[in-house]
Amino acid sequence: MQCPLCASDKVVDYHQDKKRPYLQCQLCDLVFVPSKYQLSSEDEKSEYDKHENQVDDPGYLNFLSRMANPVNDRVKNNSSGIDIGSGPAPALANLLEHYGHQMAVYDLYYFDDKSVLDKTYDFVTCTEVIEHIAQPNKFISHLLTLIGADGLLGIMTKLVINPERFATWHYKNDPTHICFYSQKTFRFI
Repeated sequence: MQCPLCASDKVVDYHQDKKRPYLQCQLCDLVFVPSKYQLSSEDEKSEYDKHENQVDDPGYLNFLSRMANPVNDRVKNNSSGIDIGSGPAPALANLLEHYGHQMAVYDLYYFDDKSVLDKTYDFVTCTEVIEHIAQPNKFISHLLTLIGADGLLGIMTKLVINPERFATWHYKNDPTHICFYSQKTFRFI
């Protein structure tokens, strides 16, 4: 078994629940689900279709402001950006457009226009997406190709703290969540 982020074979058991095992890389600290326990594309999309994230939901917009506000504070006015993994309702892109930025969106299931992936942007946002990615090394490398000189990459996900907290962590229960990052993992990246 190799780590899907750093390809290390220094992988150990981390946690086991009723549905699946979780492994941890000893090099980059990524916690991940073995591929045989990952959902098919059809089942994954079916899970996403259950989400009720609306572009005008005040609670959802408040949640997304944790990405939108820091990005807006760090980029120039009228910058170009792309939101990767926007879901069916591109609320974050709408928020950033409201701040005056030019936005593109890409989502494998809802906005699969690959032409937007052939450009470079002043910033890339990826909110609550990285935990769904089976090959994070390739994904992150691709995100970096989308960023122009002096660009910004914003990734937002919940962080693994320790095995004790992981055991009761609601975040691991979503069957589409297959990779879990800690502060150490992001330092490695």
